[in-house]
Amino acid sequence: MSKHGRVLVAMSGGIDSTVTAAMLHEQGYEVVGITMKTWDYATSGGSKKETGCCSLDSINDARAVAVDFGFHHFIVDIRDEFGDWVIDNFVEEYLAGRTPNPCILCNTHIKWAALLRRADALNCEFIATGHYAQKRFENSRYIISKGIDELKDQSYVLWGLNQQNLARTMFPVGGFRKPEIRKMAEEWGYKELAQKSESYEICFIPDNDYRGFLKRKIDGLEERLRNGVFVSVTGQVLGQHDGYPFFTIGQRKGLGIALGKPMYVVKIIPETNTVVLGEEEDVKSNGMVVKNINMVKYPDAFNGMETMTKIRAHHAGAPAYIKQENGKMHVQFHERVDAIAPGQSAVFYDGNDVIGGGHIETGFETA
Repeated sequence: MSKHGRVLVAMSGGIDSTVTAAMLHEQGYEVVGITMKTWDYATSGGSKKETGCCSLDSINDARAVAVDFGFHHFIVDIRDEFGDWVIDNFVEEYLAGRTPNPCILCNTHIKWAALLRRADALNCEFIATGHYAQKRFENSRYIISKGIDELKDQSYVLWGLNQQNLARTMFPVGGFRKPEIRKMAEEWGYKELAQKSESYEICFIPDNDYRGFLKRKIDGLEERLRNGVFVSVTGQVLGQHDGYPFFTIGQRKGLGIALGKPMYVVKIIPETNTVVLGEEEDVKSNGMVVKNINMVKYPDAFNGMETMTKIRAHHAGAPAYIKQENGKMHVQFHERVDAIAPGQSAVFYDGNDVIGGGHIETGFETA
C-alpha cells in the first residue's frame, strides 16, 4: 500500500475527475477509480443524445484513464438508490409548488454514502471528487471553503455534508483554476478531454426540459392540471395556464401569457392550481426561513451572526443576519433580494468558508 494511503476517486469521465485521479496518482496515493451509474437515459424519454456522467462514452473515458495510469476502476450501478431518493423527491417537490435542487440531495444522501460504502469495501481510507471546493481542519471541525476559481466554485452544493463525510473527503482541484486544470489534462495527454464542453443539465434530464420530464413521469399530469389560473398580487384573474408545477418563483420568460409588461412568478399555490404574477418589485423579499439546517463551521452559533447568504447556485450572495430558532434559521437580508424560491438551498458564508446551509421553507417581507 502507498505511504500516502488508498483513495477512491469518483470518476465521471470528465476533465475535473480525470485530473483529480491523475494528480493523486502522481502524488503517490494508491488510486482506485469508481464510476457510479445513477440514471438510465433510455428511460428518460428525452430527445437529447445520451451524454454526461452516466453515458457509455463517459464510462469508457473514465476506464481508459485508469488503464493509462495503471489503477483499478469499478463501475457501480446505484440507479435504484438514486431514483428512490433523488428523482422521487424532485417530482414531489415540484408537485408541492417548490423548486428542488437534486444535485444537493444526491450529494448529501446518495453519492457520499455510496462512495464511502465502496471505500470501506475496497479498504480505501479516503474518497476524492472533482468538486471545486477546499477543505481544512480547524478548531476540531472540518470546514468547507470556496474553490480558488470563483467562477467554478461548487461549495454551494456541498453544504449538506456532515463531519464524518468531510473527514475522509479530498477535493484536489479546489486549489486550482479551470485553465490550470485544462493545462494539466493536456500535459497528461488528454488534449481532447481538456477541450470537451461541460454539461450543466440535471443528469437525469439531458434535454434540460424538466416540464417534459414531469409530464412523462406522472401519467395524466398535463390533463389534470390544464385549467390552472394566473392571478395578480391583488387577486385579479389574468388568464389560464397548463399547471403550476411548470413554473418557478422569479420566472419571467415562457409564462405563455402577454400582459403588456414584464411579469414574474411571485407565488405558487398548489391547492388551487394558481400561479400569482407580479411586477419586478413584487418578487423581492428581505427575509426567509430555512429548514433542515446543517452547520459546518459554527455548530453552536445560535445567537445570531452576520453572513453572506446565497439563495441559489449562481447567486452572488447578499449580506444577511441569521439566527437559529426552534431548529430553523431565520434570515434577515439587509436589502431586498430577488426570487426566494422554497425548495432551493440557502448557504451561509463567513468570507470564503461555508458556515452551513439548509432548504428554503418560505420567504417573507418585514417592514
